[in-house]
Amino acid sequence: MRMRGRFITLEGGEAVGKSTNVGFVVSWLEAQGIEVVKTREPGGTPRAEAIRTLLLDPDPREALDVDAELLLVFAARAQHLAKVIRPALESGKWVVCDRFTDATFAYQGGGRGIDWQRISELERFVQRGLTPDLTLLLDMAPEAARERLASRLMARNERLDRFEQEQAAFFADVRRGYLTRAHEAPERFAIVDATPSLDVVQARLAAVLAERVGSWR
Repeated sequence: MRMRGRFITLEGGEAVGKSTNVGFVVSWLEAQGIEVVKTREPGGTPRAEAIRTLLLDPDPREALDVDAELLLVFAARAQHLAKVIRPALESGKWVVCDRFTDATFAYQGGGRGIDWQRISELERFVQRGLTPDLTLLLDMAPEAARERLASRLMARNERLDRFEQEQAAFFADVRRGYLTRAHEAPERFAIVDATPSLDVVQARLAAVLAERVGSWR
């Protein structure tokens, strides 16, 4: 019988380097001979990506209610789990995901102020016990992350999305939410300082991966 694959998530606030380092983690695992599915949240399937577009759209004509936001996040997650994550894991592939439910606790719980118990109820309903095997939390002071975000947007001539438009206090609350989650599940989380150069960050990620993958094998 084929063994279930491993589920690794990368988490962190805006501009901490998640997307770049998801690619690094995938490449590192593939170099070990592991078959990997790379994905992201919200998103990962055509319908879930459509929900992502709605969540990120800064259209000022109608503010998105916080409960609607929370339910949309979990609707996208349910589709993602059904169509991508569970099938991959059950076939023995490993899944590397740019954000998962810890982001919901950080953004909708910490940032929006939704009671964590309500989020936990949706987590149980949608995930039915499925949680990541390892979560790599890229941590950075919000002020430094904002400077990095501004430089990136200027270089690419992009506009801020709905979340990127939030104020500094929101991102401070998001960071506290992430750190609280890490404190509650230290065996699952590995906190990596995202402030240094990319080479330094990736060396630290590689060290965590080597230790965890070695223990799983």
